[in-house]
Amino acid sequence: MRVERITTNLTVPDIDAAKSFYTDFLGLSTEEFNLGWVARYTDPESGAHVQLVTGDATAPEDSVMSVHVDDVDAAYEEALAAGVEIVHPLTTEEWGVRRFFVRAPDGAVINVVAHHD
Repeated sequence: MRVERITTNLTVPDIDAAKSFYTDFLGLSTEEFNLGWVARYTDPESGAHVQLVTGDATAPEDSVMSVHVDDVDAAYEEALAAGVEIVHPLTTEEWGVRRFFVRAPDGAVINVVAHHD
């Protein structure tokens, strides 16, 4: 597995209420997507970004970060072989990603994800 990007997932009670701080004050002015329960805001020049999450739509727990990988199926097999705790099984989601969640030894829940065609 090769990590391509890491995105911080911040839990907020209301994306619309939190949005202006991240877009106006921090300059993450490009809204890459907004599904109502998760939205990503990015600086158009640097690519710095953050995801605001009110609660995951299909997983039993929220993740603290999303690790975007080149081959999510291979990453899932690696996690199983290593005995890593799987929090949410490998799933193809209707919004265009294939992902699974793992728990790090410190308890943090990580979303391992790749976009699919």
